[in-house]
Amino acid sequence: MQKKIRITDLLYPHWATLTLAFIAVIGESVTDLLEPWPLKIVFDYVFGSKRVPEWIAGIVTWLGTDKLSILNFAVLAVIAIAILGAVSSYVEKYLTTSVGQWVMHDLRRVLYSHIQRLSLSYHDQKRTGDLISRVTSDIDAVQSLISNVMLGVLVNVLTLVGMVLVMFYLNWQFTLIALLVAPGLFLVVYHYTHRIKKASRAMRRKEGEVVSVLEEMLSSIRVVKAFAREDYEQRRFEQESRESVEAALQARNVKAKLPPIVEIIVAGGTCLVLWYGARLVLTGGLTSGELLVFLLYLGKMYKPMRELSKMTDTISKASVGWERIREVLENEMQVRDLPRAKPAPRFKGKIEFDHVQFSYDSNQPVIRDLSLKIEPGQLAALVGPTGAGKTTIVSLLPRFYDISSGEIRI
Repeated sequence: MQKKIRITDLLYPHWATLTLAFIAVIGESVTDLLEPWPLKIVFDYVFGSKRVPEWIAGIVTWLGTDKLSILNFAVLAVIAIAILGAVSSYVEKYLTTSVGQWVMHDLRRVLYSHIQRLSLSYHDQKRTGDLISRVTSDIDAVQSLISNVMLGVLVNVLTLVGMVLVMFYLNWQFTLIALLVAPGLFLVVYHYTHRIKKASRAMRRKEGEVVSVLEEMLSSIRVVKAFAREDYEQRRFEQESRESVEAALQARNVKAKLPPIVEIIVAGGTCLVLWYGARLVLTGGLTSGELLVFLLYLGKMYKPMRELSKMTDTISKASVGWERIREVLENEMQVRDLPRAKPAPRFKGKIEFDHVQFSYDSNQPVIRDLSLKIEPGQLAALVGPTGAGKTTIVSLLPRFYDISSGEIRI
């Protein structure tokens, strides 16, 4: 039985690289959390009159104790945070792209090897262009998910959790108000993700059919020209292409609706936070620096939600692609040796069909109770009208197909 392949099986050989990438992800998340704080320091302790906390005073002592020294410290902090964020982002993207490329190579190699070993009965039922699409486009979609989305989602989640914890520490009531829009965003993204996945599946299927028509025409170009079938093939290709365009436009219509809806919900949440936060500042319940941190965090907190709405396209394509890849990999070879099969003796030239019965499917037998014997050196010919089964009989000798009953001895 064919072992089911999982994406984790392909990622496991690259665990060391992914570990380094995860450390870079933590660095990105930390810089996202630290970015607003230099501005808070400037607003509260340089522009404002709040007393400088001891931990900041201890750090800036070597720069001085006046407000200009605090400003210098904030500027240096901005530079340090930017450098840490840039290095972490570069390392994360470089490593994930590297892993994505090697996973694509491994998956393409495994899929190519498996397709070669599948029985001819499977290839008779599948269109060549569809298989080409699975080896190319579908694997590219999985690679794009690993390179661009996998750790990107992790960065967003870690940053989101860290920001929520800091916001609760500053003012838990205000944080609850800021999070009011989160359930609505989640429901919208969840609803549209399923619709996008369904539309992407239909689009992928149509793309495979277009490639199949192209491959069939090119492989039979001599026949097409011999029988002057160019116009027919053109109409056939245009019909498939038109259906592909319609499927793509339908998928794009569903995808295009999600980001604007998310933007509207986010804008509503931002207005609510700004209105309530400004009132707290005016009544002394919040400093202007803390309000600035909240607003910047809010923008960063909604950013993952916006990005997730945009990532649904990549995630849906990869999910559909992975389904199509697994569909091929989980197909078992129909022609295979029995557990106790023995090596065949050297072929001596004798061929014998003993009450052989065969059908391409269980409903329509092609060969019924065929018995014949051809001795070594004997010249034999199979004669009959088109469709009588001559090619099928020859295909049974190298065991391209397994017979339904009887025996073939060589």
